[in-house]
Amino acid sequence: MNFKFLSLLGIFIIIMSSCKQSENQEQNTDSSKNTNEVTESDIAKLKYTEFLLDNQTEEAIQSWNEYTQINDVVNNVKKGDLSFFNDNDEAITVLLKDFNKNIPEKVNTDAVKARITAFETKLYKLQSFSGLSTTKRDELLATIKEFLVSFSNLNLQMNKKMEADKNVFERP
Repeated sequence: MNFKFLSLLGIFIIIMSSCKQSENQEQNTDSSKNTNEVTESDIAKLKYTEFLLDNQTEEAIQSWNEYTQINDVVNNVKKGDLSFFNDNDEAITVLLKDFNKNIPEKVNTDAVKARITAFETKLYKLQSFSGLSTTKRDELLATIKEFLVSFSNLNLQMNKKMEADKNVFERP
């Protein structure tokens, strides 16, 4: 009777210790996946097409200070610096409001406004994801990619507008 009891007790202890080890391993892998710190090299690995401004477009928006500020934010995000989004709600709202209000006439079209609205949406999404402690690294990287793509699309649309203005043909 004692032998059976000791055998069952030994098997029970072995099973319990192996369960605790697997739980610890799962907790370690979960905590490493939940790390939301991203680095410049992580962001550099993202695959997307980046459109820069043409010289003609740069000259047209040279006085658009809000674009310059947003471009600085985008460059900081590319470096992995998301500090702009930390407890900065009022400044972000004011910047985006002025960004919409002060669009230069040369690029002020419905298509550019649509790209600005899409960019605003992605900026707010990145702000909310960067502020959450439960955001996983992969989710944050995907959101950063969406943010960068939307800014690139804004640049592309402004370039297209300036190119279209340059290529105006008279009809016979």
